[in-house]
Amino acid sequence: MTVTTTRETLGFQAEVKQLLQLMIHSLYSNREIFLRELISNASDACDKLRFEALHNAALYEGGGDTELKIRVSYDAAARTVSIADNGIGMSRDEVIQNLGTIAKSGTREFFSRLSGDQQKDAHLIGQFGVGFYSSFIVADKVTVETRRAGEQPGQGVRWECNMGGGEDGMYSVEMIDRPARGTEIVLHLRDGEDDLLAGYKLRAIVRKYSDHILQPIVMQKEEWDAEAKAQKVIAEDETVNQASALWARAKSEIIDDEYREFYKHVGHDYEDPLAWSHARVEGRSEYTQLLYVPAHAPFDLWDRNARHGIKLYVRRVFIMDDAEQLMPHYLRFVRGIVDSNDLPLNVSREILQESKDIEAIRAGCTKKVLGLLEELAENQQDKYTKFWGEFGRALKEGIGEDHANKEKIAALLRFASTHAGTAEESVSLAEYLARMKEGQDKIYFVTADSFNAAKNSPHLEIFRKKGIEVLLLSDRVDEWVIGNLSEFKGKSLASVAKGGLDLGSLEDAAEKQEQAQEAGEFKELTDKIAKALGERVKEVRVTHRLTESPACLVADEHDIGGNLARLLKAAGQQAPVSKPILEINPKHPVVLRLKYEEKHFDDWAAVLFDQSMLAEGGQLDDPASFVRRINQLMLEMGGAAAG
Repeated sequence: MTVTTTRETLGFQAEVKQLLQLMIHSLYSNREIFLRELISNASDACDKLRFEALHNAALYEGGGDTELKIRVSYDAAARTVSIADNGIGMSRDEVIQNLGTIAKSGTREFFSRLSGDQQKDAHLIGQFGVGFYSSFIVADKVTVETRRAGEQPGQGVRWECNMGGGEDGMYSVEMIDRPARGTEIVLHLRDGEDDLLAGYKLRAIVRKYSDHILQPIVMQKEEWDAEAKAQKVIAEDETVNQASALWARAKSEIIDDEYREFYKHVGHDYEDPLAWSHARVEGRSEYTQLLYVPAHAPFDLWDRNARHGIKLYVRRVFIMDDAEQLMPHYLRFVRGIVDSNDLPLNVSREILQESKDIEAIRAGCTKKVLGLLEELAENQQDKYTKFWGEFGRALKEGIGEDHANKEKIAALLRFASTHAGTAEESVSLAEYLARMKEGQDKIYFVTADSFNAAKNSPHLEIFRKKGIEVLLLSDRVDEWVIGNLSEFKGKSLASVAKGGLDLGSLEDAAEKQEQAQEAGEFKELTDKIAKALGERVKEVRVTHRLTESPACLVADEHDIGGNLARLLKAAGQQAPVSKPILEINPKHPVVLRLKYEEKHFDDWAAVLFDQSMLAEGGQLDDPASFVRRINQLMLEMGGAAAG
């Protein structure tokens, strides 16, 4: 059957146009990755056909073409390089979807971060994943011919894009006759790329980047023609790569470069991984795991709709990408593969949710990754610092998600603290414990919505005076962490902004006696302030936690803290209603003046409360009244001074 169809010209999605320009201008220094990316896609297509054929053997189309492979070839006269596979192929709609648009959520946000700086943009593109579009690093025209397995020969599709003419940003699609299933990509090379029109060069690139690919990558053999004094192609194929599952080989046989290149295939990244772990597990469940920690966070790490996970194989047969059940959500940045000996080949996502084998694999993978991170933290601190900068916030989620490993995760956490006084999260809980003062029995922390708000919180004043270290928590997820981590190594975590402050043996008897005396002396004033503020406060009391500020707000021991209440409100959730406690500094001049104030007592009390609310990062319910009171009191004071 001959297909006659009109050729349709379509426009690229705006983000694809931008990516194509970046391919050409930002990634040229790493141009060889085009072949790795296209071979990796071809390998995925073969994996998908093998998996779908488990349920539908007819996809092999008569059974004569069951050996899945990838072919690389070149035509020096036409100046083309071709990559072909006999995998799953694509329909017309899939071609437009996969080659004309980027169907990743968060794409627009990703492109908004690009700066025009080629080096920085190349790094960001690596996070995003380049895939098929890397073709345009070396080619100005790309032709794709494909047919989905199981479709009629007349359902072939030709996709073509010429970036060298006046049609930048456009591509054409037409239906064609294509007897063979699968996909062939023909790259029409740019000027200056002629070194790729040589068998030895293409073989070298394949062996460098794609030796680990499971399917055979074949090229036609070449032999030296003495008469022509050149390499001559002969009509016989040879397999260029090892074509074996890297993870199934003994660790002693695999060099680090092979591990790194396999990561770039499985992680769709073009930077080296930060660390990896390769192990064979035997026992109740038998499986092999090869797990990687990337050097950089993917652009969609925080996208709730993005699928994150590792590849699942069963006895070396690919089953699925993004098998989320194999890794807890807080480790969603981990890439790699798990190859099980026990699962059935027809396993589905639904079966995965209920499988006892999967539970064992998940627990084993989690333990392995946390062990890998512990090793980095102890022996390769520079690498762990880099890891924490990229994935620390995700790891913090594990405190509430993974109760079984809470202690291990807690030991891996890093925080800013008053010890260094910088925003860098570099202090572990173990380091904090090692620096605790004699007699200190709590790990103290303060939460705020920014580092500066935490660092300058009035609640820290007594701690600074006594040289007690306080953790400065300003990440949104930190409220989640402390809500689920009540102690570490037998020491309880305590907020400096909650409940009554009891420093225990860090205070001497004279200090405690002075505090009790001041509470009695200022009882009349605290009662008067409480009456003036009415429903705005739960209680007013004298404090010894302040040395410089006149007052501060604290939450009662079992009430929700102010920072958490604000976070819940910002997220559209109803926070439990609780009133703050106003604590006053009996030695501060403002408080001493208030003791003898009569005429504007209520205004002074309200200003004291509002100032305390602002100092802890809160928002005023009535900012206009606050400004009016401040102005009025300044005028009164100015008038009194003039009088």
